[in-house]
Amino acid sequence: MVLESFTPGLLPKPETADEFVSFLSTHLEQYGDPPDHIRMAIDYALSDEVGKGGFVISARENGHLVGVVVVNKTGMEGYIPENILVYIAVRADTRGKGLGKMLMQKVLDTAEGAIALHVEPENPAAVLYRKLGFTSKYLEMRYSPQ
Repeated sequence: MVLESFTPGLLPKPETADEFVSFLSTHLEQYGDPPDHIRMAIDYALSDEVGKGGFVISARENGHLVGVVVVNKTGMEGYIPENILVYIAVRADTRGKGLGKMLMQKVLDTAEGAIALHVEPENPAAVLYRKLGFTSKYLEMRYSPQ
């Protein structure tokens, strides 16, 4: 298994970013977003603009993409977690083999500061997040104007 980290100073080739979007669009399944939203999160993570940034971690096995994580910096150090894990997905045939835990450990080792994430209550990944020390401090509420 090969893990690669991409940051604003170490950008993937454009076709690699396209591959990440395609992978996440497919493997997030019912927890996913449209490809253009995924692309925005990746572009934000890899941006060197002031107030943006983050990182993308990928996992490859025998040259094939098997996992991707996207983390965005929030720019709100001290009162909101400094990082938000926007997307994490592993290929279905690799689930249950520790890849998600390996990716999450790399996120914990790479991120500077606290990390927030959103997970639906029925998502099986919630068990992994709790094991790694994530807690559920708040109930998230959203308002979307019509």
